Amino acid sequence: MAKQKNIYVGIIMGSKSDWPTMEEAAKMLDEFGIGYEAEVVSAHRTPDKMIKYAESAKDRGLRLIIAGAGGAAHLPGMVASKTSLPVLGVPVKSRALDGLDSLLSIAQMPAGIPVATFAIGPAGAKNAALFAVAVLALEDKALAVKLEKFRSTQTKTVLKNPNPRA
Repeated sequence: MAKQKNIYVGIIMGSKSDWPTMEEAAKMLDEFGIGYEAEVVSAHRTPDKMIKYAESAKDRGLRLIIAGAGGAAHLPGMVASKTSLPVLGVPVKSRALDGLDSLLSIAQMPAGIPVATFAIGPAGAKNAALFAVAVLALEDKALAVKLEKFRSTQTKTVLKNPNPRA
């Protein structure tokens, strides 16, 4: 029987339509072999579920939560208000303002309830996952080595072919 991975990261999003963005975080965590859970937890449509999710996250073994939302983007901030775990906010591109509304909503948290805010869209989701990897690597030497190798490989790939036309 295969060993079950510990689940250390929660990936939540306000709507199923946010998955194409948040899937980038899942792919990155998969690349590093980090266990995660992913589900829709809406601050507006399922507020009781959101509160229960945030309040139980630490006891369930999560160490970080990556929360993606578009539009009003209240999910990351509301989750952060109900847990002491680090919450990484990913603004999802919206139809009305291309995600700027989401970015501002997540970034403008009141003092005392921090949310780490990343770029709008897939790049933000990927970077949120890499940030989670870096935090987990503080206590996991093997993971730290994997992260260093990932960063080194990125650098070598760029240096190998710096010509933008090739």
